[in-house]
Amino acid sequence: MGIRIGYAAGAFDLFHVGHLNLLRHAKSECDFLIAGVVSDELLEKNKGKRPVIPLIERLEIVQSVQFVDRAVAETAPTKLDMWKQLGFNVFFKGDDWKGTSQGLALEETFARVGVEVVYFPYTVHTSSTFLRRTLELLNAPVARESAP
Repeated sequence: MGIRIGYAAGAFDLFHVGHLNLLRHAKSECDFLIAGVVSDELLEKNKGKRPVIPLIERLEIVQSVQFVDRAVAETAPTKLDMWKQLGFNVFFKGDDWKGTSQGLALEETFARVGVEVVYFPYTVHTSSTFLRRTLELLNAPVARESAP
């Protein structure tokens, strides 16, 4: 068996323990781990919102994680396009994708080029979406009742 080059992609916005768990698990399954940090533009296109933390800062944070050998900006429209650029042979994803139409399509696409898809447990008790909503609530103006 050759060198396992892994690729774990994500927004990595509002970096939290779920992100750390994904990267830790991914590194334990490969020899060299590339973390793809999805660009601000792709996040806005795919999720309808810009990240709280800009790409350049998210890249610096992710590159600083001891499990990551290389962090790259994910600017290509598909994961297959990223594979063409980077040549990884293992792709890591949270198990919230496992068995979904998106996950099955990803597995089929990567099987054709010899890339193994490995799923890891999704950390359900925390997410960037949850953190973002909490911040929005904390920053929302407090509605005050008008005095009669």
